[in-house]
Amino acid sequence: MTQKQKAAFGSWESPVTTDLMLQDSVGLGEITVFENEIYWIEMRPQEKGRYVIVKQTVDGEHIDVIPPEYNARTRIHEYGGGSYLITEKGVVFTNFNDQALYLIDENNNCIRLTGEESCRYADMIYDKFNNRLICVREDHSLKETEVKNTIVAVSLDESLFDTDKERVLVEGADFYSNPRLSHDGKSLCWISWNHPNMPWDNTCLSVTEIKKDGGLGEFFHVAGGDDKNESLCQPMWSPENILYFVTDKNNWWNLYRASNNKVECLLEMDAEFAVPQWSFREANYDFVDENNILAIYRQNGLTYLSKINVSEKTIETLTLPYTDLESVSCNDKTACFLAASPTEFPAIIEYDLETNKTKVIRKANNLELDEENISIGEPLSFPVDEKNNAHAFFYRPRNKMFAGLKGEKPPLVVMSHGGPTGESHNGIKMVAQFFSSRGFAVLDVNYGGSSGYGRAFRQPLNREWGVVDVNDCSKAALYVAEQGWADKERLAIRGGSAGGFTTLASLAFTDVFKAGASHYGVSDLEALAKETHKFESRYLDSLIGAYPEEQELYKQRSPIYSIDKLSCPVIFFQGLEDKIVLPNQAEMMVNALKEKGIPVAYIAYDGEQHGFRQAKNIKRTLEAELYFYSTIFNFECFEKIEPVRFL
Repeated sequence: MTQKQKAAFGSWESPVTTDLMLQDSVGLGEITVFENEIYWIEMRPQEKGRYVIVKQTVDGEHIDVIPPEYNARTRIHEYGGGSYLITEKGVVFTNFNDQALYLIDENNNCIRLTGEESCRYADMIYDKFNNRLICVREDHSLKETEVKNTIVAVSLDESLFDTDKERVLVEGADFYSNPRLSHDGKSLCWISWNHPNMPWDNTCLSVTEIKKDGGLGEFFHVAGGDDKNESLCQPMWSPENILYFVTDKNNWWNLYRASNNKVECLLEMDAEFAVPQWSFREANYDFVDENNILAIYRQNGLTYLSKINVSEKTIETLTLPYTDLESVSCNDKTACFLAASPTEFPAIIEYDLETNKTKVIRKANNLELDEENISIGEPLSFPVDEKNNAHAFFYRPRNKMFAGLKGEKPPLVVMSHGGPTGESHNGIKMVAQFFSSRGFAVLDVNYGGSSGYGRAFRQPLNREWGVVDVNDCSKAALYVAEQGWADKERLAIRGGSAGGFTTLASLAFTDVFKAGASHYGVSDLEALAKETHKFESRYLDSLIGAYPEEQELYKQRSPIYSIDKLSCPVIFFQGLEDKIVLPNQAEMMVNALKEKGIPVAYIAYDGEQHGFRQAKNIKRTLEAELYFYSTIFNFECFEKIEPVRFL
């Protein structure tokens, strides 16, 4: 056995370099099994974050479906999703640059279907009975505060491309998602919700008859409503035209169905068969045939694939080597899904329903890591008050070539996830490996308000954002330090978006952390309420309180108004085209900290929105954050990194 070299925590030579992390690395999602072919989306950092539709043919060949000048990414709700659809007519997709819908027909012609550049489209379905698409449309032709969301029909009749090609089918609610057509073409269902609700608060599932002329009959509500405290999502018609959906009316997002004017729970489990609807076309289940569903569910931070018999109401959890799964699509023989484990990168997996054998179709990263260098997230639950626990995954420093100096404890990086209605999981997370392989301890926290643990665990954050999350992250860091797993004097916190707010609030309202990294984080809640996009413009009503009636509370919770309480160094990363958390959120904090004389660094990127997609910027962000910690926690980075300039 090789003798480990003793070196200061944080300074270890790591095999997890940014170049290797990004080399041939892609983001994967939105999987579709269509007849005998498999389709998915690849986000390619090496192509400036372009989203590409890829298909695997029956011969196993991978082919880019869209021409290189196109980018299959919709900006509806700014988070997108549901940007393409496979039909008998060809492939339909939303192009990022103009947000128009395009059709690639059987002759590989790329035909523009929509003309208004002020409109965005997503979540398409194909109505073969009327030769049209039905989709969600977001109209920005009015003022930003008057963005209008509807469900529309877009004709695929070429004679109408330049005239009457779009028809509003459903309007009146603030938001829509999941228009779904029954297999016989007779019924249409959809999800809707209104301000101030978010889709994980209260939604409504509606159904209507489709008339012979393509118009809609009278609408009726299947379940939910603004005052029901019920989040419905992912409606789907069975092969026998029975409507299935997921709702959390019993605290957990479980599967239900509506038949013969009766709504019944398919299986009541303390498990989540859905995720918060931040983006369109989330897919946690699909029909194998009229009697069987393949479903993904989450329980205690882990994810499972299961087969459900809808006639007998039984469930069989399948034995697979994965702990994080999403985006399932199947036919009667084959299923595909995105899966990862603590030691395996996300990959598109093909699962043979007859033999139960799996095959990797596409890996997100071809980097081969020695398992002796991989730190596996250990699930923790820890008390945060007299009644409640929070949850986390703890990553110990791990590198087969290095050990820490005698008597030294590692610095700790606490990761606060975004959302804040989001979730951390223990599929391999490269940011955690980047730090743990250099000698950091890493703690990925599921604070109160996170998803994956039922509605009751999500609700404590209501009116308490900046309190519960801050308390839980702080208690988590102290818990780890008290176990002797990290140096209490070298605790840092990082997070993006809402996680950036939790980061800044933790620095301002506690003295637990000695450094922080905010990635496009919120610093001024009042400014966010006034300036953010429609989808989240009333999110703070539930997280903080009514605005402007409770303006003072917004200021009390905002880090920008508590600079006097913040006394440790901070680094900020920001995309200059971000429409969710505008750049001024970071710039206000930077200027205030600079004026106070606190070490602060600011790195901004042209061409980046909410989250970084370009390889060079992802690389710079990780390396700059590491360099920042080295200056604060007094260790020397092994690799040469462009210095971070403090303002």
